[in-house]
Amino acid sequence: MTDLQTHILLVDDEGALREVVAERLRDEGYAVSTAESGERAIALLSDFAYDVVITDLRLPGVDGNGVLDFAFTHYPNIIAIVITGYGTGRDAVEAIKRGAADFVAKPFQFDELRLALGAALEQRRLKAENAYLRSQLEERYRFGGIIGRSRAMRDLFQLLETVASSSSTVLLTGETGTGKEVVARAIHHNSPRRANRFVAINCSAIPETLLEAELFGHVKGAFTGAVGMRQGRFEQAHRGTLFLDEVGTMSPALQSKVLRALQEREFERIGDTQTIKVDVRVIVATNADLRQMVAAGQFREDLYYRLNVIGVTLPPLRDRRDDIPLLVQHFLIKYGTRDSGLGARGAGLGARENSPAADNDPTAPLTISQAALRRLMSYDWPGNIRQLENAIERATALRGTRTQIEVDDLPPEIIGVSESALPSLHNLPDDGLDLPKYIADLERDFIQRSLTRTAGNKHKAAALLGLKRTTMVEKIRRLELGPETGDQGPGARDRGPGARDRGLGN
Repeated sequence: MTDLQTHILLVDDEGALREVVAERLRDEGYAVSTAESGERAIALLSDFAYDVVITDLRLPGVDGNGVLDFAFTHYPNIIAIVITGYGTGRDAVEAIKRGAADFVAKPFQFDELRLALGAALEQRRLKAENAYLRSQLEERYRFGGIIGRSRAMRDLFQLLETVASSSSTVLLTGETGTGKEVVARAIHHNSPRRANRFVAINCSAIPETLLEAELFGHVKGAFTGAVGMRQGRFEQAHRGTLFLDEVGTMSPALQSKVLRALQEREFERIGDTQTIKVDVRVIVATNADLRQMVAAGQFREDLYYRLNVIGVTLPPLRDRRDDIPLLVQHFLIKYGTRDSGLGARGAGLGARENSPAADNDPTAPLTISQAALRRLMSYDWPGNIRQLENAIERATALRGTRTQIEVDDLPPEIIGVSESALPSLHNLPDDGLDLPKYIADLERDFIQRSLTRTAGNKHKAAALLGLKRTTMVEKIRRLELGPETGDQGPGARDRGPGARDRGLGN
């Protein structure tokens, strides 16, 4: 199921030029998406791992350099080609310095662009070797081991920086696998308590009869099997941080004792009358809705308010898809180094072709194809980051001696995900969008796809979309798709050398 088609994003604000070049590229066998502005290009790049971005430098709003910066930050191995107008040679040189593979000056013959694109694809292997070095730039998108660059994660980092400096109780909520313990450790290690212990306990993993003893400790003979005195987790975390995971599973009786310990910062070991005072910061986590549990009488309301002094909700992975390439990079380094003895150079993103010699080279960077990365970015991840990590670990183990992870190395449920070059409909860009234009783009894309699949037969294409043929014809006219889009005869695509080879971009 390996995706062999090269996906290109073409960015140009000149509509006629953009459509002509896109058509010619599709004729060459490429899958092409288009954007009329830098903002639109960034939105598309956020949701799809393109192999190539071709962009004009002079764009309204975010210019071509902004598009390049965003593309290289997200996908270190993406190929970039810039289109420049007369008198912008200096800009083209700057674009090359940023990492662009080549530039083409307007007006240009299509063959110039085709040759530049072909040469850049041939050099993909060389770019892959530098992927790890570029990935080091991503370290600035971290907070105490938490990885992310999305708007949701930037907001989370800002909140965590504020929270870490205090000693208030923190309630972490979020779906399973979103990294609640990682966040709890990050808060501790960025706090004034970092020199003392971080003590963690999963309340759901310990039988109810033993959980109280685990939390508060016991003295010798307190119960059957208590052969000596034992410190509890509250005591072990003195002057440090105590992390209680799955706090919603505690029994009502134990909830009362935990409430007193939080309010008074004191408790007694089981079987003892001596009160122990502690200085401990408490962080708790749950994937349950404690407010619903309070309403149902399953959780103490006073304990809920004592725990929810500072509430932090962790976003699911499906709401931060633009973090997936960065997370994949992290796990490639982790499992590539562990499983195949690779050193610090053990991972890169997006290399698609490997030379035969590199396939078995133990020192070559471990990479992932753009096609495999697209599958990962299209999946909904019900198990969140934990599931993504497991998928990369599995793929690393199954790749054999190859230095690149392909689509077929991924778990079956991810292989079966269909790719889409369009942003997910439930993802609203941070800066908003033009809804009428977005809907028109969707309509245009599906009409073009249906016509491509039916070799230009408008009747069959209309049937695929549940439309009447007359409606399809009207939409083609309204969207200015052109008469050559559908109902083409054998020679309809060959419009003669004058039409095919004229200079583009005048």
